[in-house]
Amino acid sequence: MKKVVQVVLIGGLFLLFSEFRPVDKKWEKPFSRLNREIRENSKAYATLGDATRTIGHRLTGSANGEKAEEYAFKLLKSYGFTDVVYQPFEVEAWMRDTVTLSIAPGSSDNFRDVPVVSLAHSPVESNLHGEIVDVGNGLEEDFLALKDKVKGKVAMANINLVGVTGKKNLHRSEKTALAIKYGAKGMIMVNGAPGKILLTGTASVTGAIISIPAVCISNESGHEIRKWIKDEGPLEAHIDMHNISKPIKARNVIATLKGKSDEKVIIGGHLDSWDLATGAIDNGIGSFAVIDIARAFKALKVKPERTIQFVLFMGEEQGLLGSKHFVNELKKSGTIDKVSYMMNLDMTNDPNGANTFGRDEMTEFFATVGQAIQSVNSDYKNETTNRAGLHSDHQPFMLEGVPIAGLSGHLDPNVLQCYHADCDDFSLVNKDQLENTVRIASMYLYALSNAENIAVKKLSDQKTRDYLISQGLKEELIIGQEWRWEQ
Repeated sequence: MKKVVQVVLIGGLFLLFSEFRPVDKKWEKPFSRLNREIRENSKAYATLGDATRTIGHRLTGSANGEKAEEYAFKLLKSYGFTDVVYQPFEVEAWMRDTVTLSIAPGSSDNFRDVPVVSLAHSPVESNLHGEIVDVGNGLEEDFLALKDKVKGKVAMANINLVGVTGKKNLHRSEKTALAIKYGAKGMIMVNGAPGKILLTGTASVTGAIISIPAVCISNESGHEIRKWIKDEGPLEAHIDMHNISKPIKARNVIATLKGKSDEKVIIGGHLDSWDLATGAIDNGIGSFAVIDIARAFKALKVKPERTIQFVLFMGEEQGLLGSKHFVNELKKSGTIDKVSYMMNLDMTNDPNGANTFGRDEMTEFFATVGQAIQSVNSDYKNETTNRAGLHSDHQPFMLEGVPIAGLSGHLDPNVLQCYHADCDDFSLVNKDQLENTVRIASMYLYALSNAENIAVKKLSDQKTRDYLISQGLKEELIIGQEWRWEQ
């Protein structure tokens, strides 16, 4: 008997449970084999390093994005998979061209240039002048407090929450949607990372071109502008922006390991990245972990009970394009009910526990599996959380009621500062932590694909609605125009 400490996140509160539970012996042998195989033969670090060096960024729809798709396809083939396919999709996609931001006191023509990047899905052409109105953290309450002052102005908001506790932040696209709702004609987002780091990412909740230009400035520039407003009064912003929007072709890459049944467990991560750097962390560590898990399963000749699909999604950064297409294809073919579980690895690093995404029925299963993982990896903490979130490739599955699993880990502060930024390169990748992701995720995947029974099933439409409300996601989904039920 072994004492187990289980941490569960319910309703935003961490609850600590301590109990005695026997180790489930049936997982020890396969987990030991996976642990040894990955410790001795993992290729995740080497292949990610090679890809970032030879391909560069992996922007969806670009020549580099196509190279990344081919790289993943050939790599999976080289690991012995015969069932590897491209899943093509065609969408309107956004690419940056040029942008400048100049600022001056309202009564002066003495404009000063501020370093800036466009946020994705900003207009193809925009040239505007407007007074800057600081809306703080950019939550709806912040816009409401200044609603009479925002209309016709350029809103400026923090990407992170600053100076408040106990509030839930919104995605940058949702803050931009609020700026549009309250009549702003431009949006300036202030990066939370200290210094001069510039961040990119989508400013559109739908993946379509938005009606106002949205840009990001550094944290340092944000402090300077706010001090300037305090010292000299209103500031005028001039945004001159040119971007590209055109139909593009992209491909998800799917490798299938046939099981004894046509039930499916899907493990995925987005292969694409933004174009400011090589996307080693977002999401090289996730997508190349998925590929290496596939390699390990093939090397060990795993014959799972449920069919496993290893999926490298494209277009995540531009609005979950690849995963939305994947789910739509499942719905068209009538096979979405066959998906027992979806596990998503997005910037997952050095896991210390699993997230059961608000499905209470699964906390016991994941905690028990985690205990078996501890038996072969004593450093694993087995801290189970239980809270759903949005804005990655699990979302289209979750909105259809499919059970979701994730892993909870950590990234060092200097790594997190480079999220979506021009410093997200291979030097940030920690080899041991990446291989730990591969080992831990592979064991959970093995358990999900071989468990005799899984305690949850796909939710009905009404139960999906209730589940999303219980997870506090209704407001975000309404802002994101993805709430399909009556409000």
